[in-house]
Amino acid sequence: MAEVGSVLTVETDGDVRVVTLNRPERLNSVSAELHERLSEVWGEIREDSDARAVVLTGAGRAFSAGGDLEHLQRHHTDPELRKRSAEFDRAIQLAMLRFPLPVIAAVNGPAVGLGCSLALGCDLVLIAEDAYLADPHISVGLVAGDGGVTLWPLLTSLLRVKEYLFTGDRIPAATAVELGLANRTVPAADLLDEALKLARRLAAQPAEALRATKLALGQLALHVTRGAMEAALLAEQLTMSSPDHVRIIGEMMSREQQRAANQAADRAATAAEES
Repeated sequence: MAEVGSVLTVETDGDVRVVTLNRPERLNSVSAELHERLSEVWGEIREDSDARAVVLTGAGRAFSAGGDLEHLQRHHTDPELRKRSAEFDRAIQLAMLRFPLPVIAAVNGPAVGLGCSLALGCDLVLIAEDAYLADPHISVGLVAGDGGVTLWPLLTSLLRVKEYLFTGDRIPAATAVELGLANRTVPAADLLDEALKLARRLAAQPAEALRATKLALGQLALHVTRGAMEAALLAEQLTMSSPDHVRIIGEMMSREQQRAANQAADRAATAAEES
């Protein structure tokens, strides 16, 4: 059963587990708590002897908007937090590559930064027709250490990887399918049902054969990516306190605060008119 108030929930649907990023009011951006839970949940489900497949999705209108701005800002002055975040990123990537059950991403909205890496770390990716992928690490002054460097080259051409990582441009759903970054698009209203239908189909496959095949593919990915993963994680940790990153996150925080102030003023004006 889902834990009330949790930033990440796990629900049971027969032999399928539905993992939901659960910060809808913040577009499921990754806070310190959610980051840690994402590093833990795969081991927890692995111990669930009744689980046969997993669906990963986001609550509300986003899959995940990437790093929470306040959480990112705290990295600027906290070296222990920078180290811990890199450890969580490593743990998430390795746990997903070593996870024995099939995982289907139901990308219900924007999947950005770490959110994009989480989606592409799944075995199959269904994406809503109006959703998109993006990895703007470089655009905010960071190295793409939490999956962009390691996962994307396994899925599409190195030239296209460079184009989208270097620019941070959004990848619309249909383009993601063309590039090999998603399996297929699905109407938004049907996305979770389609993901569950596919998960149930995989759950009904011979379990030992499916697990062994997935783990063998995971070993291939680990063999190819481990060196790049470690280099990217170290480099990302170093850029978490870089002048460019500090400046860009500060500018984004200022814009966010101004937007919130404008919305509060609009609400106050509307309330005054109604009274």
